[in-house]
Amino acid sequence: MIEKTYATPCGVIHYWRNDVPAVSSLPLVFLPGLTADHRLFDKQIACFKDGYPLFVWDAPGHAASRPFAMTFSLQDKAQWLNAILEQEGLCHPVLIGQSMGGYLGQMYAQLYPQKIRGFLSIDSAPLKREYMTAAELWLLKRMEPVYRHYPWKLLVKHGCNGVATSVYGRALMRSMMAAYDGDQKQYAKLAGHGYKMLAEAIEAGLPYDIPCPAMLICGTKDHAGSCIRYNKAWHKKSGIPIQWIVGAGHNANTDAPDQVNQLIKTFLKKLQCAKTAP
Repeated sequence: MIEKTYATPCGVIHYWRNDVPAVSSLPLVFLPGLTADHRLFDKQIACFKDGYPLFVWDAPGHAASRPFAMTFSLQDKAQWLNAILEQEGLCHPVLIGQSMGGYLGQMYAQLYPQKIRGFLSIDSAPLKREYMTAAELWLLKRMEPVYRHYPWKLLVKHGCNGVATSVYGRALMRSMMAAYDGDQKQYAKLAGHGYKMLAEAIEAGLPYDIPCPAMLICGTKDHAGSCIRYNKAWHKKSGIPIQWIVGAGHNANTDAPDQVNQLIKTFLKKLQCAKTAP
């Protein structure tokens, strides 16, 4: 993977591309969740790097994409993503978003419905207003002080154990959180801004329909917020197929990478068959 950069008015975004030609196959765009960085998808990159054009980034304000002014919206983020994908020639991508990355994928679909070829949500939730309570929205806007005052060692422990059930998944999350050792204030600001940005996108009340083939993936031990409840309701109301990863936590793609990779392969095969059908 080759590291590249894209400048915005708020800061410089760092992203990675492989050298598979953009026109050779379906572009796969991996979007990590809040406070995670591009390494979240290491197992997926290793699996798909030789057969598909790939993109993964450190989202604005994360890891290498710092410093970054925390003044942007989820819509800004989607527009920057689109600009980078256009610059790279990654037309009609399949977006694979974990948690916050899944929300970003829905915003991208809202803004660019004619461009998105497929959407996979990994332990994310719907952006539609109807799924979230007023109390949940109120809390999302007030998370920064919680992260700022929580003892750092406990925050790291609970953060790692809370999002993953596997040794690999927990160690990876610990490594990603280590980027903020000694700067808990910045970590809290990043998390707080992310949750507030999410709440504002939900309150915008946009349709957030998925105009392409989609799949929901969720760990049966995902205890991040109400993710399991959201996914059950999302599947029931939208009819989008759902796959439950038994024993996996919120970062299901790190807890059960082989299983998630196989689901992605099956999804892509169906897309490619539909594309070539007469």
